[in-house]
Amino acid sequence: MPRFTALDGDIRTDVLIVGGGIAGILTAYSLCSRGVDCVIAEAGTICGGVTQNTTAKITAQHGFLYDKLIRTHGVETAGLYLRANEEALERYRRLCASIPCEFAQKDAFAYSLHDARKVERELRALERLGYGAKAADCAALPFTVAGAVCFPRQAQFHPLRFLKEIAKELTIYEHTEVTELADGVARTPRGSIRAEKIIIATHFPILNKHGSYFLKLYQQRAYVTAVRDGADVGGMYIDGDGGLSWRNSGDLLLIGSGSGRTGKQSRGWQDAEEAARRYYPKATIAYQWATQDCMTLDGIPYVGQYSARTPNLYVATGFNKWGMTSAMAAAELLADLVCGKQNEYAAVFSPSRSILHPQLAVNAIGAVANLLRPTVPRCPHLGCALRWNPREHSWDCPCHGSRFDRDGRLLNNPATGDLKKKPPKHKKH
Repeated sequence: MPRFTALDGDIRTDVLIVGGGIAGILTAYSLCSRGVDCVIAEAGTICGGVTQNTTAKITAQHGFLYDKLIRTHGVETAGLYLRANEEALERYRRLCASIPCEFAQKDAFAYSLHDARKVERELRALERLGYGAKAADCAALPFTVAGAVCFPRQAQFHPLRFLKEIAKELTIYEHTEVTELADGVARTPRGSIRAEKIIIATHFPILNKHGSYFLKLYQQRAYVTAVRDGADVGGMYIDGDGGLSWRNSGDLLLIGSGSGRTGKQSRGWQDAEEAARRYYPKATIAYQWATQDCMTLDGIPYVGQYSARTPNLYVATGFNKWGMTSAMAAAELLADLVCGKQNEYAAVFSPSRSILHPQLAVNAIGAVANLLRPTVPRCPHLGCALRWNPREHSWDCPCHGSRFDRDGRLLNNPATGDLKKKPPKHKKH
């Protein structure tokens, strides 16, 4: 990746983007292409967080989502969500045509192991939306499924090679942590940035006093095992019931597993390891890694004005494990909003939409329980009790998903700093 210097001094810009992951970089790229002066401030190095851990599926198929969206939001909203993600896929297709980033067209499949009715409902929903999805049997997978929905002509790529080229001409300051935001000024350890408009693209929003994101979001961990001598499965697959996901990358087969709320017990890489041994006994594990995703109350990201009371402050968050198309859709929407242009998707993704969903009660009850739990260490974000994660040797917050290493150093936000006191020691496993 290209490297950038830290901010040293005071500067002005039209738009400041806080966060140098895929959402921040794509938004800056879109704004710059429209002639808008903008700056990215990144606390670490660009794409050094969640972006580097993605499985990089570029698809408008987000599990068995569209039947749910029609039931909860109606046909119009579901259709707009689908079209926003289809347009994002097409923008990737155009950009990647001139960027060497392993872009490859692949069919995407959402399957169910046991519930054919779920597949049928999703197919009917997509038919209502006018989308040409197909039923499939997933014959390339090493097991039988009850049914699957196929989205043809989706894609996969290498996101870091793509973003390396996108970021080259942008104005970016790395190792530039924003420590305070007030009145259009972002303060950093060695200078300040004054901006007409500010976009928060920090994965989980870092401002608590606006927007109630600590109630509207929670985070999940997911795990990837890359094996050699597996098989070429020919497409991109995900278990719509929360099981395994599959795709190839070069000579590797990537098996995703273990999704669960951050701070809760999880099987981690275990399910993928067991699947590799069962179905590909000659396969060997080459790499393993994990990622973390912000989940919204209703399955739709929050993109737009940070809150109703912050007209010049914007946000992109809650991509619900589908960060590639969601980030591209967010970038175009935010660029329109910043430039004062109407966008037909604004209401769909509005962070100010209703929060009256069952998940809100789950989030609130869980947060109260962990706030009252009389144990240490405590998360510096809002004071929840941290829990030791023996699989990843980290202290995790079950309320909002902050994570810290065994010595208390910050791994994942929304916390913005290390633990003040070194946590108790745990034996290495």
